[in-house]
Amino acid sequence: MDTQNPVVRLSHIKKSFGKNEVLKDISLDVMPGEVVAVIGPSGGGKSTLLRCATLLETFDSGDLLYDDMTVARTGSNGKAEYAKSDVLRRAKMKFGLVFQNYNLFPHYTVLKNIMDAPICVQKRNKEEVERQARELIAKMGLEGNEDKVPCQLSGGQQQRVSIARALCMNPEVVFFDEPTSALDPELTAEVLKVIKKLAAEHMTMVIVTHEMKFARDVSDKVLFLDQGTIAEYGTPEQVFEHPKEERTRQFLERYFED
Repeated sequence: MDTQNPVVRLSHIKKSFGKNEVLKDISLDVMPGEVVAVIGPSGGGKSTLLRCATLLETFDSGDLLYDDMTVARTGSNGKAEYAKSDVLRRAKMKFGLVFQNYNLFPHYTVLKNIMDAPICVQKRNKEEVERQARELIAKMGLEGNEDKVPCQLSGGQQQRVSIARALCMNPEVVFFDEPTSALDPELTAEVLKVIKKLAAEHMTMVIVTHEMKFARDVSDKVLFLDQGTIAEYGTPEQVFEHPKEERTRQFLERYFED
C-alpha cells in the first residue's frame, strides 16, 4: 500500500476571496480505497477545498496531482499554474462529484441522466453504458424509476441517481459535498446507507459532511477544517475520541452531548 501513489494529492493549497483567506496552506493525500470525511463549522473552507480539488475553483498557490498527473503547481512567481486543457480534461475523468442539490438534468429520465456523460464525454459504447447504468440503478435501490424525470422522485431518490451518475464514469475517487444537507432524516438514512455500501467496497471517497456519527463509522481518516486550516487530522478514533485541539472538542461536543 505504501508504494502506491495517492489518488489525489493537495500540497500547500492557499485560496483567498478578496482579502478573506479561505484556505491557508492545506495539504492532503487521499490513498486508494480510503474514505476521508471532512468536517468542521460552516464557513471553515470545506466546500472551497472540494471545489479546488475538483477544478470548479482555482486556487492561488499550491500543487494538485491526480495519481502521477500534475494538474497545477506553484510557479516561479509563487502563483498556481494550471496544466493545459488536455491534461485538465484527463484529470476530470478521474473523479466523480456529488453535489448537495443533486444537479440532475430536469428534462432527462433517470436512465439518461446516468448514461449521458459516459457516452457524450467518455465516448463509450452505448450498450455497455446502459448495462452498467441499469446495474447501478439496481444497486441504488431505484428499479422501476428508470423512465421517470427528477421532479417525479423524492430528494433521496434524486441524490441516489446523482451518485449512480458519478459512479457510471468509473472514477478513481468520488467527492461528496454535503450529500444529505437538503434531505430530511429518513431520506438522509437512505443516502448514507448507499455511501456506506460503497465504503465497504473500498471506493475512494472524500465526503464533506455534518453527519458526525456517519463520519465516525464510515471514514478511515477525518479532517477537521476550521478557519481555513487543518485543525485536526487522523483516524476517527483519534479525532472523535482523543482530539488534540480544544476547538475540535468544542465542535464535537455540540453533536455528541446527547
